[in-house]
This record gives sequence, C-alpha cells and structure tokens, in this order.
Amino acid sequence: MARYFLTLSYNGTNFNGWQMQDNTANTVQQVLEEKVSMILKEKIEFSGCGRTDTGVNAKNYIAHFESNCKDLIGNKEHWIYKFNTVLPIEIAVQDIRAVLPEAHARYSARSRTYYYFIHQKKNPFIDNFSLYVYGDLDLELMNKAAAMLLEHTDFTSFSKLHTQNKTNNCVITKAIWQKTGDCQWRFTISADRFLRGMVRAIVGTLLLVGKNKISLNDFKKIIEAKDRNAAGPNVAPNALFLVGIYYPKEIFIE
Repeated sequence: MARYFLTLSYNGTNFNGWQMQDNTANTVQQVLEEKVSMILKEKIEFSGCGRTDTGVNAKNYIAHFESNCKDLIGNKEHWIYKFNTVLPIEIAVQDIRAVLPEAHARYSARSRTYYYFIHQKKNPFIDNFSLYVYGDLDLELMNKAAAMLLEHTDFTSFSKLHTQNKTNNCVITKAIWQKTGDCQWRFTISADRFLRGMVRAIVGTLLLVGKNKISLNDFKKIIEAKDRNAAGPNVAPNALFLVGIYYPKEIFIE
C-alpha cells in the first residue's frame, strides 16, 4: 500500500468538526471516508492534520490515507474529479500527493496558520464567514497585544478546559491584524501547534483590548495567569479558517 496526502477545503458550517465521533456521522472525516472508500472500492481511513471544531472552516486541510490504487498520482486529475463528484458541495478535494510511508498529516507538520475575519460595517455578503463587530476598535493596540503572544509559550489561558494535552506550550511565530477591505480586518496567526479553542479565545480577548475594556498590561497578565477563566470569550467559529499546513519537503515523493 502507498501513503498519500489529500489536500481539501471545506465549509464547516453544517459539520460537527473534522474528527469522527460516536454520537454523530456529520463530521468531515466521516463523510470523506465513506465517499472515498466508495470510489476506490476499498476501506479508506483518514488521519487529519488537526482537529477543527464545529463550524470552523478550512481552505487547505491535509489528511493522509493509504490505498492499493496504483494510479492515484499518474491519473491524479481523474481521481480528484471522481472524489469531488460524490462529495457534498461543502467539501472539495484540491490535490493528492504521494508521501513517504512514515509521513503523518498531523505529526509531520512543522507549522499551521489560521485566519480570523471581522467586519465593522454590516455586510450580508460576508456575514457567513466574518464576525460583525459593532463600535470602535483600536487595531493598533490590538496589534501591540498580539505581538506579546510571540514572547510566551504557555497558552493555558486560551485553551479549552479538560483536554488531554500533555502540554499547553506552543511557539507562535506570527500574530497580526491587517486591513482587507472597507471596515474589514483579518487576524493571521501561525504556530507550531494550537490548543483546542485557542485561536477563538485569543481573538475574543484581543477584541476586549481593542474596545479598551482591558489594557495591554491586563492582556499580559491574562497570558501569565494560565487560567482560561481569566481570558475573554470564544468568538464565533464561522469566521475562523485553517489556511496553511507546512511540512518538510523531504516527506514528499516527487
């Protein structure tokens, strides 16, 4: 059997996240395994690059699988087309790449990047994938707070409670707000790994900074408290996108 990386994108609005669960069949992983298994006429199991929560979207999600199919790469465009014909409109396969047998979608990844979108003027054409934030925001102050994230490694204050993580340490390499349009902003954050709910909690707390409800010193204290109850609320999942997963080139078979 050969191992492959599948690149896909999905609108997570109507899914209960990526990961398969006992109490629902409505997950991206479940749907993908059922449809790809049907097309390849063999049982296919996927391992994803990470766990996205209910309602979270992905523009570039990586999942690995193994197959006996001999021409997945030689006839790649055919198979991408075949997969997409049976997948729901919310899921689209973008690419298939052959990788080394030990390559892992999650554990081989070196960094990940998320986007979070907000807008400050009501807009029915972006509302499904952006958070409407009413009132003034000090984006310069929010960027000063975001820069503090790069100075720390323990992000317990932004982690979902009662997880089974062995560590809450992450190395954040980028965290910045940028204007993308008229009253529209995008938060970009990159790290070697993320905790469950981490990005949404960070954004929720940065919005408190932008609304002058907490100071930069307060934000620093929240990080150092290592207490989820000290941070702000999680923002809505619909404006969050996993946009990039980066791997060492050595794992790919050209």
